[in-house]
Amino acid sequence: MPDKKMGIGFGVMILKDDKVLLGKRHVDPEKADSLMNGAGTWTMPGGKLHFGESFEEGAAREVMEETGIKLNDADVICVTNDIVEAAHFATIGLFSEDFEGEAKVMEPDEITEWGWFALDDLPSPLFFPSKKLLRNYNEKQFYTKE
Repeated sequence: MPDKKMGIGFGVMILKDDKVLLGKRHVDPEKADSLMNGAGTWTMPGGKLHFGESFEEGAAREVMEETGIKLNDADVICVTNDIVEAAHFATIGLFSEDFEGEAKVMEPDEITEWGWFALDDLPSPLFFPSKKLLRNYNEKQFYTKE
C-alpha cells in the first residue's frame, strides 16, 4: 500500500433551530467528488484541508463555496478515522450555530440540494463520516474507536 496516501478532511455541523444542514450528494460517483464512496448520500458541508489553513479557515472556505453561508464562528468538536479501500482520512468535526445567509446549491454537479433536518428525523442514507460526527455530537464524545 505504499502508493496510498492519507488526508485531512473536515465536516461542519451547522445547527439552526435544532435542525442540521445536510446536502444530497450527486448519485453519479464521478460528480459526487468523493474518494470516500459518498455518491447519493446526505452529507454536511466539508472538504479537504488546504496547506497552511486552520481547521476553522478551511471550514469557513468550504461552507461558503458549497452553500453560500458565511460562518462567523465554528468549534472543533470531534475527530474520526475514516477508511475505505481507496482512501483514508482523519476527519475533523466542527460545529457552528453562528452564521449568516441561507443555504444555496453552489456546486450543482456535486451537491444537488440542501435541507434542514431534525436531529431525530435524518434523511437516509447518511455519508458515513457525517453519521459518525452526528453520533459523536449526540454522545458528547470527541473520539470513539470503531
